[in-house]
Amino acid sequence: MTTRVGAPAITAGGKRVPLLDVLRGVAILGTMMTNVWVFTGPGSEWGVVEVGGWGDFSSGSFGAVAERAFRLAADGKFFSLLTILFGAGIAIQYGAAERRGQPWPGRYRRRALFLFAEGTVHFVLVFAFDVLMGYAVTALYVAWLLTRPERTRCRVMAWAIGLHLTAMGLLTAALALDDAADAEGRVPQRVVDLYAHGSWLDQIGFRLENAGALRIEPVLSFGLMVFLFLLGVRLLRSGAFEASGTGRHIRARMLAWGLGLGVPLNAACAVGGADWFLMGRYVAAPLVAIGYAGLVGALVDRVRRPGALMGALTSLGRMSLTGYVLQNVLCVLVSYGIGLNLATRLGDTWHPWWVMGLWAAVSAVLLVGSTLWLRHFTAGPLESVQRWALRH
Repeated sequence: MTTRVGAPAITAGGKRVPLLDVLRGVAILGTMMTNVWVFTGPGSEWGVVEVGGWGDFSSGSFGAVAERAFRLAADGKFFSLLTILFGAGIAIQYGAAERRGQPWPGRYRRRALFLFAEGTVHFVLVFAFDVLMGYAVTALYVAWLLTRPERTRCRVMAWAIGLHLTAMGLLTAALALDDAADAEGRVPQRVVDLYAHGSWLDQIGFRLENAGALRIEPVLSFGLMVFLFLLGVRLLRSGAFEASGTGRHIRARMLAWGLGLGVPLNAACAVGGADWFLMGRYVAAPLVAIGYAGLVGALVDRVRRPGALMGALTSLGRMSLTGYVLQNVLCVLVSYGIGLNLATRLGDTWHPWWVMGLWAAVSAVLLVGSTLWLRHFTAGPLESVQRWALRH
């Protein structure tokens, strides 16, 4: 069904919302805080499926404590933040269609399908835990929901989060009651060797052979993504991202409630161990993500003269698709045997410090690179390809 829209603009007269770009830049760097451990761990992507949880933190050394704090600060939080921002982005595009009197979803379907194709290529060639495919499917549904009454969207939000919480609760209970799940997982040596010494084609083949297991996250989190997409729509329309008194008030509430509820709940899940991993990543983390959005907003509100860091985060946010894919490509080339193979060469010798250093180095490349790129071009490389393809 396509709806002709012609109501007044829903956001700031169609002007760009600067805070959204900053938040996207933060979210891109934050997702890498989680993914960098995937690239550098034994068996890479399959190691997460096989072992699960937050990893082995049995050691009380300073390095183990630092690693756990680093991972817990990021895991699931920036995935949720990016999801909220994606929903806000759909609302902005819907508003643009309104102002132009264009049909909706209309051509947005092509945009979502092209994003799915990009995600598929990213999954096959680079990284099994791609988020673009799941976002594209969710976007098609949410774009249609924007043509429905507000009452319908509220009901969908309630059902989506209700079913999601029920599923996470049941899965967590099953893990807690399953004695076999208490045994520490081991990554098969052949898989460890695949990423340490295998060819790129071998890795592609492995991802395709195990696509079902490697693509389970978008299925598990579909209800959550629908909820967070629609939450992003509501936040944008309420003015939560605008530089106004109303926006600052909403962000203060997001900060207080998100961190006030999310941090203790996330800490409790971490103490509960691997059995509570799903509750931590898919229940507590979204609350913390809301708090993070409020925190970043509060910090931006206090900036009188935007400096180099804020400018770089804004640039990265404007080319977030390129930044997301590029960070994964760089981590592959640094960590796997098809590149520098530092995951094997350094091993446990410099762990976890070299992994944190890799995150910092790639982050610097993204921030500096996006700043320099946008001095000469109006959009990032992948964003430009997307625009070109959708025009033809």
